Amino acid sequence: MGAIETRDLVKRYRDVEAVKGITLNIEQGEFFGFLGPNGAGKSTTIRILTTLSKKTSGSATVAGYDVDTDAREIRKVIGVQSQETILDLDLTGRENLTLQGHLQRLHGQALKARVGELLDLIELSSVADKTVAHYSGGMKKRLDLATALVHKPRILFLDEPTTGLDPQSRAAMWEELETLNRDEGVTIFLTTQQMEEADRLCRRLAIIDHGQIVASGSPAELKHQIGGDTMTLTLADGASDNASKERVQGIVSGLNGVTNIVAVEGGIVVYAKNASALVPDIVRLFDESQIRLTSINVASASLDDVFLQHTGRRIRSEELTKGTYRGPVH
Repeated sequence: MGAIETRDLVKRYRDVEAVKGITLNIEQGEFFGFLGPNGAGKSTTIRILTTLSKKTSGSATVAGYDVDTDAREIRKVIGVQSQETILDLDLTGRENLTLQGHLQRLHGQALKARVGELLDLIELSSVADKTVAHYSGGMKKRLDLATALVHKPRILFLDEPTTGLDPQSRAAMWEELETLNRDEGVTIFLTTQQMEEADRLCRRLAIIDHGQIVASGSPAELKHQIGGDTMTLTLADGASDNASKERVQGIVSGLNGVTNIVAVEGGIVVYAKNASALVPDIVRLFDESQIRLTSINVASASLDDVFLQHTGRRIRSEELTKGTYRGPVH
């Protein structure tokens, strides 16, 4: 039996279906990711699996325990770090960890030793006896992670744990999480909006949108599905309306090697096996058609491109598309 299993999981709030039939099978020791934008259903799924919210229908088990009937047993074997940092700012780092240990019924020398181990893991031993109010944002996030690990959970749920961190603090968190998974065999279920985070950490991931899984696999497998590189064509202001985009799509679709086209705000994204080689042809065709291009950007496929190809939108809400053409180009 896997560490986490769901089948046709549904969560409905009145007339809103936040989770729409999600099926998962996450193995013991796996580092699994949920990648998607705000409102996709990531946090709702986490809340169901950690027994903080009741599902509407379907089934879900964690470590072999049913979320409806075995909530107490599930809570013994999981650790949870939510988006919001939950710490007592008037206590020291060591006192926060000790308090959490007492809540988990740990005491004496065993608790003292565990607190010391965790402070070393998150590299806060030197400031362990300073009040948390004086910690930086990154230090608070790392301490918050440690509080979820006091009782040595077999499964760790992380809901966008690095949101708001600077690059250096984010990298430090990534190293700690990789150590937990690799060296201690902790199963990790991570939700994130960050493509780089999902790409680096997750052995396997599911891309979720509007409560449904739209693609799943390893990061490499998902990017390979793109079938080549991506070329973003940004149109001049006067040529970026929907009618102009349709005209541009018609021009580009006839080029050899183009496999898909998606219209985005300000232009189009072209998927092609030989994207770089197509640039001279595109410039010539656009010049002949008197269509003004602002820029052409060629890049390797990313997880954001996978999301775009499946949904017609970028993961970031500010990058939503205005009109979409999806499907193979003949």
